[in-house]
Amino acid sequence: QVQLVVSGGGLVQPGGSLRLSCAVSGRGLSVNVMDWLRQAPGKQRELVASIGRGGSTTYADSVKGRFTISRDNAKNTVYLEMSSLKPEDTADYYCHANGLTFSVPFNSWGQGTQVTVSS
Repeated sequence: QVQLVVSGGGLVQPGGSLRLSCAVSGRGLSVNVMDWLRQAPGKQRELVASIGRGGSTTYADSVKGRFTISRDNAKNTVYLEMSSLKPEDTADYYCHANGLTFSVPFNSWGQGTQVTVSS
């Protein structure tokens, strides 16, 4: 069984910074793509950033230059460094990962963590 545990999030003032972490655990893991998505109230879930096993990254236009996704393959952990936060970044943030566990494909989600940007 693959589990994703998210930490970080909270309340921050506009212009502030936050760091999210997501640790993937399970036996026989080979994690491929790791993503961060977010869902604001009344809106659809959107992809924020994605990182491949080799470190290639993609970002939503709305966060380019402000957010940085990174990963530690030895720890099967993905991070999202968020800076210059804006009120419109307020949302529930979710971690997602896919890969193999003992050669069996998995596609798993972590629990959401709330990020609120407000003065």
